[in-house]
Amino acid sequence: MKHFYIAISFLFLSYSPSFAIGEVSTFTLKNGMEIVVIEDHRAPIVTHMVWYKVGSADEPPGKSGIAHYLEHLLFKGTKNLESGEFSKIVAENGGTGNAFTSYDYTGYFQRVAADRLNLMMEIESDRMQNLRLTIEDVLPERDVIIEERNSRTENNPNTLFNEHRSSLMYQNHPYGVPVIGWMHEIEKLTREDAIEFYKRYYAPNNAILIVAGDVEPQAVLDLAQKHYGIRIASEGIVKRVRPQEPPKRAAIHTIYEDPRVRQPYIIREYLAENRKPGDQLEAAVLTIFAQLLGGSGVTSFLGKRLQLDEKIALNVSAWHSATSYDPSKFGLYVLPAPGVSLQAVEDALDLALHNFFEVGVDQDHLRRIKTQIKASKIFALDNQEGIARSYGTALTSGLSVKDVKDWPSILAAVSAEDIMIAARKVLNPKSSVTGWIRGPQEITE
Repeated sequence: MKHFYIAISFLFLSYSPSFAIGEVSTFTLKNGMEIVVIEDHRAPIVTHMVWYKVGSADEPPGKSGIAHYLEHLLFKGTKNLESGEFSKIVAENGGTGNAFTSYDYTGYFQRVAADRLNLMMEIESDRMQNLRLTIEDVLPERDVIIEERNSRTENNPNTLFNEHRSSLMYQNHPYGVPVIGWMHEIEKLTREDAIEFYKRYYAPNNAILIVAGDVEPQAVLDLAQKHYGIRIASEGIVKRVRPQEPPKRAAIHTIYEDPRVRQPYIIREYLAENRKPGDQLEAAVLTIFAQLLGGSGVTSFLGKRLQLDEKIALNVSAWHSATSYDPSKFGLYVLPAPGVSLQAVEDALDLALHNFFEVGVDQDHLRRIKTQIKASKIFALDNQEGIARSYGTALTSGLSVKDVKDWPSILAAVSAEDIMIAARKVLNPKSSVTGWIRGPQEITE
């Protein structure tokens, strides 16, 4: 029997009614693979996920889209399975599965009956290091990616607008490159590019196994050791070091015009802090602040001001992308009312933000938001896959299981004073990109 080291911690979610998901157990195999087990004994179902700590922001320069491309290719053949056989096995065993790529991670999952977990681990482990890529698989799949970009991006002015703004916000950091990749670089991706990326990053010491469902931690550990413990750690895995943004010295304003746009709107984004290991307060404050400004429709500060009082907007929203490996964004959106110009809406937005600093935080509104967040966290416990995803997203972004556990209590502790301090910091015009999207405008003398 091979020897392996195990690090174990048992954590309880802050809310544990009899029907909710229970203990969260963690292990680490000798080859570096992390394991998280989330017990949920309500039904004999299990969600099996493998998350790799690599995403589009880790791609080599000039190879944008390779992480997403490789995600597609992992459904091709291995030394033990024919091309397409992986998905066929999952379906024949009554399961569903898929995969996803983001800036900071790539994930693969299956949802099956609990007694099929052994089989899912067997085939998922197989494609971790036994992928077999032929020209017959690689080139047609690249065409699939090209068509995906054509249909979802090139034919969607809103998506093109998002890409344009991100490239302005992140002038040095790879978050400015779309996850799917730039078309001119996708078209040049090769079989060798995919194999090189695969061999470097697809390894147990760069992966997290998350199993949620009707399972016992020790049984999961035994299966993981059997299937994943045999995989060889990669020597190419090093601490992520990405290019960072230089100091922001001036606000950026851009106008994106496209004849397909029927409804103009404004989005403004600011560079903002993400959740950091052991230090999540600022990100928590910004999460609450976004809800205060525009997260609750007309009951939000901007909704009441711009929609109800001034009737200058049809809709407003605010958001904060808290979970990411590197600093993220805090965003504002305003959809003008009919006949209202984008300039008038932007002026009204600026005035409303200035007014927020004058009147401060409505304590009743803050209490309602905290109650809503607490309720949403409780309801989220009923979603087995959702809970597994929350751990996977956090852990691949550099956070710990303890950070995930602590997040609800940190949100609950946010004060009005915290919000005002964070608001003054994040709403810095020099770190902002304001974008207008509209149809082409006639030029008049």
